[in-house]
Amino acid sequence: MIELLRELVEIESPTGDTAAMRDRVARELAGLGGDVALDGEHVRADFRGEGEPLLLLGHLDTVWPLGTLAELPWRLENRRAFGPGVYDMKAGLVVMFEAIRRAATARALRVVLTADEEIGSPSGRDAIERAARGAAAALVCEPPTRDGDLKTARSGLGRFHLVVTGRPAHAGEPREGASAIEELARLTLRLHALADPSRGVLLNVGVVSGGTRENVVAAGADAWLDVRVPTAAERDRIDGILRTLEPETPGTSIALGGGWTRPPLERSPGSTALFTRAREHGRELGLDLHEASTTGGSDGNLAAAFGLPVLDGLGAEGGGSHAADEHVLVDSLAVRAELLARILRAPGV
Repeated sequence: MIELLRELVEIESPTGDTAAMRDRVARELAGLGGDVALDGEHVRADFRGEGEPLLLLGHLDTVWPLGTLAELPWRLENRRAFGPGVYDMKAGLVVMFEAIRRAATARALRVVLTADEEIGSPSGRDAIERAARGAAAALVCEPPTRDGDLKTARSGLGRFHLVVTGRPAHAGEPREGASAIEELARLTLRLHALADPSRGVLLNVGVVSGGTRENVVAAGADAWLDVRVPTAAERDRIDGILRTLEPETPGTSIALGGGWTRPPLERSPGSTALFTRAREHGRELGLDLHEASTTGGSDGNLAAAFGLPVLDGLGAEGGGSHAADEHVLVDSLAVRAELLARILRAPGV
């Protein structure tokens, strides 16, 4: 497993450049007995068997640009494996492949590995929707929580572009103009005030720009907004607020672009049943697993939107996702693969 993990980490695969990774995992899935089909940059493999198939989800892409490997090379240190994408989520792919091999289950399986998950799966969602048809449940091999727990809920995600239009004027005659930057500053505070972390509602204005010169009242400004919500009800509430924003600065206007990239993954009876069985399997392996929710999204959100119960966080343990110290606990690879193999043999759905 460690050798395969190193091989995958050393195939750099930023979003938009995943062909080499796609071809390598396609060979791996074919070697496990899957009927592999390439769907553009995405990979699907069907394993024939009995019953409604279990859908296994993962992704090929990482956030790391080409050339990162030279700066952050693969290395093993203190039973930890380091390298770009090792935790999110190449170790999860290794766990998935090993689990399929170990399970040798009579149950039908279906695998979809998307190539654009890190940017919201704009094309991968179609591959997931097709694979979800007729499936019994989705098992997602993203990393678990930092405590090793599994995920039965994830936030829905939105990325919005706010464009403020004002009226230019000389800075010495500010009343002749209408400052788009002033309105954007006011708007930023209003948006941040909508956040309620205790309810899982998060809003962050992360990028702003505007104006032309320091001696000109700004005629334009814009910002990118990240929104995270725990439920469809909260999504609809925030969406209504965003679409009815009115400016506070006279002479300015606000235009909203962007939208919701992932629906919320809400805890359901089906996901609870999956977790209950997974926890039983975990106890047999010495794991004390708990349910968790997270403010990050995954392709599991999409599978849930297509009607499947979802259990997420079935990858390897580690930390540092998207950071320079990204790493995997090497000793977790085998035990997490065995956990998933047992789930594949007896998923509880």
